[in-house]
Amino acid sequence: MEKVAVFSSKKYDRIIADSHTEKSRLEFTFFESALSPETVHLAQGFDAVCIFVNDEANQHVLEQLNSFGISIIALRCAGYNNVDIKAAKALGFTLCRVPEYSPEAVAEHTVGLMLTLSRKFHKAYNRVREGNFALDGLMGFNLHNKTVGLIGTGNIGIATLRILNGFGCQILCHDPIQNPIALELGARYVALDELFKQSDIISLHCPLLPETQHIIDESALNQMKKGVMLINTSRGALIDTQAAINGLKQGLIGYLGLDVYELESGLFFEDLSEQIIQDDIFQRLTTFGNVMITGHQGFFTSEALNTIALTTINNLETLLANKKLDDEFLICGR
Repeated sequence: MEKVAVFSSKKYDRIIADSHTEKSRLEFTFFESALSPETVHLAQGFDAVCIFVNDEANQHVLEQLNSFGISIIALRCAGYNNVDIKAAKALGFTLCRVPEYSPEAVAEHTVGLMLTLSRKFHKAYNRVREGNFALDGLMGFNLHNKTVGLIGTGNIGIATLRILNGFGCQILCHDPIQNPIALELGARYVALDELFKQSDIISLHCPLLPETQHIIDESALNQMKKGVMLINTSRGALIDTQAAINGLKQGLIGYLGLDVYELESGLFFEDLSEQIIQDDIFQRLTTFGNVMITGHQGFFTSEALNTIALTTINNLETLLANKKLDDEFLICGR
């Protein structure tokens, strides 16, 4: 049996993993704590580690794992901005990921945020529970015929595009690599500044890279239509949060839907209902009535979790057996 340390695990992770490991030679040990310089010692004695979006695999952590004889890290997500790739390559790590689990899960959540904000479902729900059936203040707008700008047209971006086509939206796209599927679906690729200027709704579906960090900043907001709807279900640091707060105060942003937040580590995936949240920037965001925040749950469907578990188990079994893994699952290594 090969032993795998699973960090940032929740009850649902264990239930899903257990349902797929009956015939596996992997032995999982689940840690609720995130991987960090303070918790990396927990990985001693294991053959591999499995991490999630807010685990920290910086150079110090990687050096510690290397000293334990660990050379395999499995990410149970698509993004890997939380890993020092340069250090991982230098230390000889093999990193694998789940490149696709359920694009439709995130796409449907994206459109759900759009509908919630455009039709004020969250406000209506609370009113009716209080016996208030007045419609004042609940005026919404149709998605039909609105221009939606999609930044990023990978699998999730395309799944979102398909749904929005059904609403009769006009779609603009921006991506360094044009996806022929987007063109077949009637979308048009434009420069980023043109997308900013023409879009009624802008939705982010790109990875977090040095060139995309704070792709939505003060300059970008000043190019957008006043009252634009901005949706982010990708990575929090794509948006400069302080610039977004200023944009909300000035009326530049009319609606903001977030499933991610650039300082979400230590907040999201935890029950902090009995604590005082110390993040003043996040707390300020929650004071706006035209902001909808969910706690990184866009991926959270049974279909997606089962795919993540199956792919991660296959990745680990393949690598621990010293077999070659298909390139689509590899970040670096064999």
